[in-house]
Amino acid sequence: MKIGAIIVAGGRGTRAGSDVPKQYREIAGRPVLARTLDVFLAHPAIGPVIVVIGAEDGPRFNALAPLLAGQVETVTGGETRTASVWAGLQAMETAGVDAVMIHDAARPFLSDNLITRLADALRDHAAVLPALTGADALMQLDASGQLVAAVNRDEVAAAQTPQAFRMTELMQAYRGLGETALPDDAAVALRAGMKVQTVRGESGNFKLTTPDDFARAEAMLGAASSITVTGQGFDVHRLEAADSMMLCGVEIREGLGLVGHSDADVGLHALTDAILGAAGEGDIGQHFSPSDARWKGAASDRFVLHALELLQQAGGTTLHADITLIGERPKVGPYRDAMRARVAELLGLDLRRVNIKATTTEKLGFTGRGEGLAAQAIITARMR
Repeated sequence: MKIGAIIVAGGRGTRAGSDVPKQYREIAGRPVLARTLDVFLAHPAIGPVIVVIGAEDGPRFNALAPLLAGQVETVTGGETRTASVWAGLQAMETAGVDAVMIHDAARPFLSDNLITRLADALRDHAAVLPALTGADALMQLDASGQLVAAVNRDEVAAAQTPQAFRMTELMQAYRGLGETALPDDAAVALRAGMKVQTVRGESGNFKLTTPDDFARAEAMLGAASSITVTGQGFDVHRLEAADSMMLCGVEIREGLGLVGHSDADVGLHALTDAILGAAGEGDIGQHFSPSDARWKGAASDRFVLHALELLQQAGGTTLHADITLIGERPKVGPYRDAMRARVAELLGLDLRRVNIKATTTEKLGFTGRGEGLAAQAIITARMR
């Protein structure tokens, strides 16, 4: 079955609170209409795609067209939705399709699965639409907003688009309509005596109508367009007798020190590498060479802050840090809370998002002999 799609995009969308028609407004950096067309152009069941645009919107659509991953035809719509769809149907008729799906441009979140289910239903039904039943109690109101009666929610549903029809039957229904304007294409089909089957709708397939709808869409896309990444770091430094050492940003005075070009804070060095790993920015040696005199005795929190800046430039935000200190000495327990607090401060994280733990190697190896201290770190970050 050859199925075309008509996207109705001629409205003004004044309730959305913008001078720009809502279908041309951007959400998360991409126009609404482009997002809607993305779904249809990518679906293997959909053949030609026709967009019905407003008489004044030619330049807007021409500016949008290079963003699309396929070719679409445009026609100019009429004064009503019914007239606009009729213009699209007349253009679609020449394409020789067996069926057509008609969709609101301002519903950009329909799924590929919904199109597939509608296409499958067209094998057995001449008219199909997605319908969403409500969980809330429904009430009938009078003109003043006063409650009149409760409505049985099992007997009502919210109609969505795309609405799918066999082409021959729908053309006949529209030809018999005359100048009458109806709310949607299912209403046209019902007026012509067609039986309209429903399939399960999608709560995410909502229509962008008000400013609140656009805020919801931005929030949805902000979450959907980000990914979670991890970075891993590992470092080792030799122990020696000394007055103090820096470990995870905290000074420890137990007669031990760590040997290194900087302050040799093995915990923060591992953390720096983990952040650089999440950012895709190499390792600590590339940014802070041990042969560079600038870093002689430098505080390692400078390394952490530089790595964080690189992560932010790459579109990343830290979510969680986990550091493991490996060695027989010094004992970490008395300093753990202070270490967590310092690392949380450096990373700008809530204390609950930072974990520091210690372990030994059961007297095995250089850490078991007390010759050195090792650290592992894992950073979790969200990348835009």
